[in-house]
Amino acid sequence: MTEIQKIFASFMYVGEGIAALVSLIYYNRVKKQHWKYLAIYLVLIFLCESAVKWGEKPLKIDRIYFYNYFVIPLQFIFFYWLYAKKSLKKVKLFYIMTGAYLLTYLLKALFFPEKKVIFSFNYNIGCLFLMALVIMEYYKQVNSSDILNFSKNKMFYINLGITLFYIANQPFMAFNSLLWKYIEIWDIYFIYFQVSGAVMYILFASSFIWGKQSS
Repeated sequence: MTEIQKIFASFMYVGEGIAALVSLIYYNRVKKQHWKYLAIYLVLIFLCESAVKWGEKPLKIDRIYFYNYFVIPLQFIFFYWLYAKKSLKKVKLFYIMTGAYLLTYLLKALFFPEKKVIFSFNYNIGCLFLMALVIMEYYKQVNSSDILNFSKNKMFYINLGITLFYIANQPFMAFNSLLWKYIEIWDIYFIYFQVSGAVMYILFASSFIWGKQSS
């Protein structure tokens, strides 16, 4: 990474830390609601990133396997649960998307056995499912009778964060190897990836601060 990319990488890590800290501060207010799992998720993600950042060598962490077989599946499955099961109340959709996403790992092993930093096939399928849920959530929010109070809706902050990071960065993940041939474009998109990641976690923290605690 370039020096400026290292700086923005620190921004993303700090954003994850802020989200984890805020979720712990507000945990008692949401511990009887399903939002407690968002708090636990944010802390777990921060611990995962910290383990790689500070303990990759002493802990002998293989970041390729760690991210592709634990961190990234955890992220997608958690958001499928939060969107489909909890917000949209579509339990069957949660199980269908989760099952289909996990099936991509079998397909990847059979047809795309090469070892990459990010398993783009799995990631892009997972992101497409998440995009569908984001669109459904936007539709739900726009048609809500409480739309004027959107700033008190926790899912507003989460949906915006997911849009800015996962959805906006899908082309970067899908065409990463092609963009690598145009390093200047790749560098710019990678910086956006880092900045949008930091913004997403700040928005997650904001959902605890400004979102209705009873929602």
